[in-house]
Amino acid sequence: MPITDLLERNNKLYGNEVALVEINPEIREEQRVTWKEYELIQPTSTAYYRRQITWSVFDEKANRVANMLLERGISRGQKCAILLMNCLEWLPIYFGILKAGAIAVPLNFRFTADEIDYCLQAADADVLFYGPEFIGRIEDIANKLKNNMLLYFVGDACPSYTEDYYRQASNSSSSVPRILVEDTDDAAIYFSSGTTGFPKAILLKHSALSQSARMEAIHHQTTKNDNFLCIPPLYHTGAKMHWFGSLYTGSRAVILKGNSPQAIFHAVSTEGCTIVWLLVPWAQDILAALDRGDLKIEDYQLSQWRLMHIGAQPVPPSLIKRWMAYFPNHQYDTNYGLSESTGPGCVHLGLGNVHKVGAIGVPGYGWKVKIVDEKNEPVPEGEVGELCVKGPGVMVEYYKNPEATAEILENGWLHTGDMARRDEDGFIFLVDRKKDVIISGGENLYPVQIESFLAAHNKIHDVAVIGLPDPRLGEIAAAIIQVKEGETLTEEEVNRFCLDLPRYKRPRKLIFADVIRNATGKIDKPKLREIYCGERLVEKQNKS
Repeated sequence: MPITDLLERNNKLYGNEVALVEINPEIREEQRVTWKEYELIQPTSTAYYRRQITWSVFDEKANRVANMLLERGISRGQKCAILLMNCLEWLPIYFGILKAGAIAVPLNFRFTADEIDYCLQAADADVLFYGPEFIGRIEDIANKLKNNMLLYFVGDACPSYTEDYYRQASNSSSSVPRILVEDTDDAAIYFSSGTTGFPKAILLKHSALSQSARMEAIHHQTTKNDNFLCIPPLYHTGAKMHWFGSLYTGSRAVILKGNSPQAIFHAVSTEGCTIVWLLVPWAQDILAALDRGDLKIEDYQLSQWRLMHIGAQPVPPSLIKRWMAYFPNHQYDTNYGLSESTGPGCVHLGLGNVHKVGAIGVPGYGWKVKIVDEKNEPVPEGEVGELCVKGPGVMVEYYKNPEATAEILENGWLHTGDMARRDEDGFIFLVDRKKDVIISGGENLYPVQIESFLAAHNKIHDVAVIGLPDPRLGEIAAAIIQVKEGETLTEEEVNRFCLDLPRYKRPRKLIFADVIRNATGKIDKPKLREIYCGERLVEKQNKS
């Protein structure tokens, strides 16, 4: 079924039950305004800004968006972009676009004006929904936008050159639009994270979205009684497709605007959240706050929290070991995926496999996996090759980019660009991005392996390893080390710790600085290389 059918089903079955809650710890009660028919609820234990909608209101608002677009001449297959911070309006707008038979185009809210312009053009967008945070960026590219592009402003004090989303939607019909949406229809264009270059436009079908919803519910044993805490940005497939498990089961979800350890624990406690998806930096921050005593488990109601899972990047085993020491009863999973595979889950660890932490897991529900060499031949067990996946979530194409599509799609197999190996039990271990492999003196160094080793040091908060040019070896491994708050760490200590690594894997440069990550928590290695490959480093070269 198309993904929109799940929303309509939930309206029929659970119409009066809460579907979505929005919490913003940065807005206090005295700053509140009534936001256009969304129900504001004041919890007894907090003054945080909080709104909620039921499944009935969710579906009704999606219908209004769809009818609003149809009334303005938007037809099947036209592209409608969304440039919003996480908010309660986000998902009804997304589903309204889909109900109109149009294609949703979520945009990264960290994009610059030029990147927004690039993505709107790459996707052939005819409509843009945007929030108050982006007025300046939209004004900067106003002369580049299509002459007939529809702009809908989602906020108060609507600019004169833009349609008022709230007013226009409220004046449109709440009836189900008379548009037949099918599994085989194109549904969405997502943009790659851009860690290997400028973002590419990834075209997905309704069938891929629906399969990801079913897969998420199966992988994490999601039930009607679960409550999912969604923190990452909704423009990304990771957050959206994990929430799809809630959509599939008709269960509640909480959208948290903020990722501090206190805000996360508060939301879990007051809202009764049972499933939380964290990025590695947020898990690190929680553990650091617990270690320092700034955060105390006994101050919160957390007993209902059953599952913590992580995705979007390799997970240091040492992090999970520390997590389980604080939360021994938690289920744990890690999910691997790409926007090109409709987000997370084409490979996943599985709830009962904590003993395999460090692996990304086994093929997900409905997926096949192979690991191949440069000649596209399967490699023997234990050897490193490129990870390829095949399944119902593989993208249609890079939109209007057949050359780039041909580079990674072959007979239905998606070449991920990630290097991996499979152990004797069939579990897959991610070694590194193909493009991040460091070739030093003829040896292949995989930064993820070195990062995982260094992350076990009790004074290291975060670490990234990149290759730096070297006249003799071609490249050397450099470790950017972010030290835990309140700790001091010397090169000598790190070098001594690294004696347990094979000599050729030991980083030859140590750089004590913050590790830069993008909005989805991935280490931004292109930015780190840009910063450090062009600078003369004063850090002492590791001679050990």
